Amino acid sequence: MDATSEGLTDSWELWNSFRLLCEHDSKLSVALDVMSTLPSENSLGRWMGESVSAAILSTDSFLTNARGYPCLSKRHQKLIAGFFDHAVQVVVSGKPVHNHPKASDSNAEGTQRHPLRSYLDYVAYLFQKMEPLPEQERIELGYRDFLQAPLQPLMDNLEAQTYETFERDSIKYIQYQRAVAKALVDRVPDEKASELTTVSMVVGAVGAGRGPLVRASLQAAEETGRKMKVYAVEKNPNAVVTLHNLVKMEGSCDMRFWSAPEKADILVSELLGSFGDNELSPECLDGAQRFLKPDGISIPSSYTSFIQPVTASNLYNDVKAHKDLAHFETAYVVKLHSVAKLAPSQSVSLSLSLQVFIFTHPNFSAKANNQRYKKLHFNLPSDAGSALVHGFAGYFDSVLYKGVHLGTEPTTATSNMFSWSWLSSHSFFPLRKPVEVHPDSPLEVHFWRCCGSSKVWYEWSVSSPTPSPMHNTNGRSYWVDL
Repeated sequence: MDATSEGLTDSWELWNSFRLLCEHDSKLSVALDVMSTLPSENSLGRWMGESVSAAILSTDSFLTNARGYPCLSKRHQKLIAGFFDHAVQVVVSGKPVHNHPKASDSNAEGTQRHPLRSYLDYVAYLFQKMEPLPEQERIELGYRDFLQAPLQPLMDNLEAQTYETFERDSIKYIQYQRAVAKALVDRVPDEKASELTTVSMVVGAVGAGRGPLVRASLQAAEETGRKMKVYAVEKNPNAVVTLHNLVKMEGSCDMRFWSAPEKADILVSELLGSFGDNELSPECLDGAQRFLKPDGISIPSSYTSFIQPVTASNLYNDVKAHKDLAHFETAYVVKLHSVAKLAPSQSVSLSLSLQVFIFTHPNFSAKANNQRYKKLHFNLPSDAGSALVHGFAGYFDSVLYKGVHLGTEPTTATSNMFSWSWLSSHSFFPLRKPVEVHPDSPLEVHFWRCCGSSKVWYEWSVSSPTPSPMHNTNGRSYWVDL
């Protein structure tokens, strides 16, 4: 196809036209010619979410270093490193254009040296100088872009392996300890530290687990010199065995049905999912706040959900392979990797708020309602070019207490957390039919959080630039059991 005659000057447009003709066939992939002049960063970024199998690097793209050998510009180096990170094969093509100094064109055995050897050596050098992956990323390699079914926190008891992963998350529990310590200092002045005992309750849909939040609370009390009594509520009988070694409990119980012997000063919970409220934190904490004194403190005190439009060709093909509606209407948990983030993330707003989708605890309002709706507008950067939206990435940010944060939203994400690594780092809301967007045409999205008598579910749709069907109407395909 002649790009000029068809009015297509963007290579992405050529690729997109071809795959639309082929109905997004999952066997399609693209090889990119990398030339000496590169488009904008935003334009290049689109390709990180596409099915790119190879990058063909022309010898004309190489510069010459002081010793006469080929090298690449900083922008080309960054691009190639991105391809390495996404397992894209790098191919060197063209005629040698560097008359670099060399001792001989043959090695000791008389084998002819490949004319492009110096270019290949430089590409290998770029690969070798990449920083080794941190421990967390090495662990999660096998889970990148692997769609997982959402947890059913009230229906299912977690396995020991899941608890072990949670308990490795030292960063998370350090943050919880900091939050509890701040709350204790606010709750009990220094002069009353030896007199007053703070009552803390550790609760959740998965309850107190096997004790890391209890330990964090007790360590906060020791650190601040405050006296503390801890109640731990856990519905999983297997975890209770471990908890008995930490605190004395009368059996095990779901916190929604437990009768507390006294009111708590601090309520500590570990209910945050990859989308903040998607593991029923609002419903569970609404039920648990009856344990709390009227002036009591909830940790976390608030959490916000965010969404972001993404190109995610591989994820879309994985969902499409199931050939049914239900998989396109499921909010997955996934460690996002081969995706292109097309616009800054936005918070999904409360119907009562102008800007942010936020749950705050405790909430003693008689009109409290956990149903939500928000319409969002996204604009692509002006230099990005067009792109295809396959769905929406979901993140969260939480305030545990007074400036102590946990979260996965890219601009504020807490680093090195295992709890939201391979287990449930991000959410992904797919679209049944991908939507093409352009820099001059905003993307308009609608999100609902719906609550029934026995389940909670999300619904979502696009209204502009191209209307999409309503996804997951009445929770027909995906929901979380209450």
